[in-house]
Amino acid sequence: MKPIIGITSNVEFDLKHSLVNDYIQAVINAGGIPIIIPVGIDSDVSQIVEKIDGLVLSGGGDIDPTLFGEEPHQKLGAISPGRDSLEIALIHRFLEANKPVLAICRGIQILSIATGGDMFQDIYSQSNLELLQHSQNATRYHFSHYVKVESNSLLADIAGQTEFKVNSFHHQAVRNVVKPLVVTARASDGVIEAIESSEHNFVLGLQWHPEPLALNEDHISKAIFQRFVQACNQ
Repeated sequence: MKPIIGITSNVEFDLKHSLVNDYIQAVINAGGIPIIIPVGIDSDVSQIVEKIDGLVLSGGGDIDPTLFGEEPHQKLGAISPGRDSLEIALIHRFLEANKPVLAICRGIQILSIATGGDMFQDIYSQSNLELLQHSQNATRYHFSHYVKVESNSLLADIAGQTEFKVNSFHHQAVRNVVKPLVVTARASDGVIEAIESSEHNFVLGLQWHPEPLALNEDHISKAIFQRFVQACNQ
């Protein structure tokens, strides 16, 4: 049987759910059955986790900074408290159950926060690094910049190499991670691009968007979704 993969969606002020079709098609092409998880069902998260085999934390808007002890920065964009609370609850239960999690863009940030880490509300005004362009002015399947990957990581094993190009659509980024998460990839300017769990079978956070790249036949992006779906089927 094919594994059932829950995908979180973007919520505009907790009123309208939306999800780019690329996530759905990437999961289908990798052999999974995608379902979209709505907000407002925090109390039922345990039952949801029992019913589905894996979780994709999708991209979207910004994250409430009070979740990691900060007040809103001037450059903070629109937030969705309902989405934040649902995804944190899902992350906690999925980690407890040791079920696979693939966290993309916004997803890598909420994954870090849920486990006790924090993030830059706006890398361009809060980071001391000399930054690349991380919000590319190009199509979603364009490769914008390189990432360098730790050689002993899950991501390196999936990719079969330790340096490759990715796309980039973000102004926020992970700042500090807490165990069991570890940093496994960075851009050349030092911005964190991937994190993984050192204690779970498959927990992978990516700052870029592999889903449009996978649909454009990028072999590394396709391998990411294939390995994730395989882990969900075990």
